[in-house]
Amino acid sequence: MNVVSEKNFDIRKLTSFKIGGKIKEVFFPENVEDFENILNTYPNAKVFGNLSNTLISSDGYDGVVIITTHMDKIEIEGNTVIADAGVKGPKLAQIVCEQSLSGLEFMIGFPGSVGGEVFMNASANSQAISDSLTSVLCYSKEKGIVKYSKDEMDFSYRHSRCKKDNLIVLQAEFKLLSKNQAEIKQQMENNLQFRKAHQPSLALPNCGSIFKNPQGDSAGRLLDSIGAKSMTCGGAKVWENHANFIVNSNNGTSLDVLTLMYNLHTKVKDKYEIELEPEIIFLGGKNEKENELCKILYKVK
Repeated sequence: MNVVSEKNFDIRKLTSFKIGGKIKEVFFPENVEDFENILNTYPNAKVFGNLSNTLISSDGYDGVVIITTHMDKIEIEGNTVIADAGVKGPKLAQIVCEQSLSGLEFMIGFPGSVGGEVFMNASANSQAISDSLTSVLCYSKEKGIVKYSKDEMDFSYRHSRCKKDNLIVLQAEFKLLSKNQAEIKQQMENNLQFRKAHQPSLALPNCGSIFKNPQGDSAGRLLDSIGAKSMTCGGAKVWENHANFIVNSNNGTSLDVLTLMYNLHTKVKDKYEIELEPEIIFLGGKNEKENELCKILYKVK
């Protein structure tokens, strides 16, 4: 198998949180064929894109990880766009804008990649990835490579069938609308300004929104009401401008972040009887304290 890989790979430099230990082995496939070959050999490998919404244990992970950032091919034919899972959202937004195609303007403010954004049905500024998506090429352990239509993906808020069926996104196809390029650029600029006003820049290492919004409410509002903005743990703290963001302010560890998440989760639960669900993904398993916290936060058995 001729795919780039590295053993005992220090993952911290690739994560937007700037947190993470050594991974036993990391593969960097460049196309769907590479990806399938790796998964046939290592069926339990964990798959990640740009690691922008992922917290990896400071104690590392004793397994195989696949990172899709080298799978970055984009095809455009008329209004149809096909993007590999590793294509970064801002890059795709800019490229389709150059073709005067609208529908992915919201991606300009997301540091994530297409695979992760489809998986979680990413959305912002009144747009969602499911709005313009037509089909998704996925890998299934049971079925191999499968193509699903938009209607078969069961999209809803921060949800797709990927999690339930353990699907891995390989490629996504979009049908975009032709639009005046100046209008598209203006919308993207508005989206960037909104993000700057409401979210920390990656100069403050963070993982985006920590908790999903509960139905009919806002995680930020609930967290603000329990005094979250003054809460810290070790080198991690809640961002002072929005209570649903945690920043790595001083060489924080994964245990610092998980402990802070647990404290936030507990305070909201005690006050409102609402259990906030994490939006970020955690990868670990070697640290017992972290395992105990994850059983509560992620309802891991």
